[in-house]
Amino acid sequence: MAEPAFNPESPPELITSQWFNSEPLTLKSLKGKVVVLVAFQMLCPGSQRHSLPQAGRLARAFSRDEVEVIGLHMVFENHKDMSPSLLEPFLKEENIEFPVAVDTQDASGLPKTMEVYGMQGTPTLLIYDRQGRLRRHYLGSVDDVRLGAEIMALCIEDKNAPREAAIAIERRLHAALVDPNQHNHDHGDGCGCGHDHSHDHAHAHDHGHDHAHGHEGCCGGHDHHGHDHHEHAHAHGEGCGCKH
Repeated sequence: MAEPAFNPESPPELITSQWFNSEPLTLKSLKGKVVVLVAFQMLCPGSQRHSLPQAGRLARAFSRDEVEVIGLHMVFENHKDMSPSLLEPFLKEENIEFPVAVDTQDASGLPKTMEVYGMQGTPTLLIYDRQGRLRRHYLGSVDDVRLGAEIMALCIEDKNAPREAAIAIERRLHAALVDPNQHNHDHGDGCGCGHDHSHDHAHAHDHGHDHAHGHEGCCGGHDHHGHDHHEHAHAHGEGCGCKH
């Protein structure tokens, strides 16, 4: 899949065909809030085990006046087993109450939002700031503490804050959080457990895009790119599964 050809400062609108648990929402209408979008497939192991339960926790933890949590059912495989008619009872069975949209498919069955954003699989997590800028793009699992801290940092930003204010908060955030993917080979005395390696790469950029990779039971097959203002972070989680 090609790299997303858009500026994360003004990301494209979601291309949806149906909504559950809500009237149709748009990124434009949600400006002023921090928006957390979880792209998932109902049969994707990583979506079931991690991203959907995490999204539910976020929706309960943050005021909807400040943070909007949205699900995007982004089906690119096994379409007949993950149709909207099957999604609806799945959401009820899993007690998923936050808004969930269905990504519109093109003639070949590829989800259109997935295509325009260059998403590489499920689960994918996108986070937008109050001004509608795309600030995070993760593939796979993200630690609850890190994610909560990143969302809270964006909540602190004023909706009319100049870009310099966002840069300052990002720098404080990245200075405070330990990056879980930094090369850290720590072998204890005769641990015998195989590998205990985490990989991480962070590069400060004035232009401010963050590329984050986290693979844990995810569905897809391409390298993933994420966007964050002022820092590149590549996060690799545990064991990948569903990839496009």
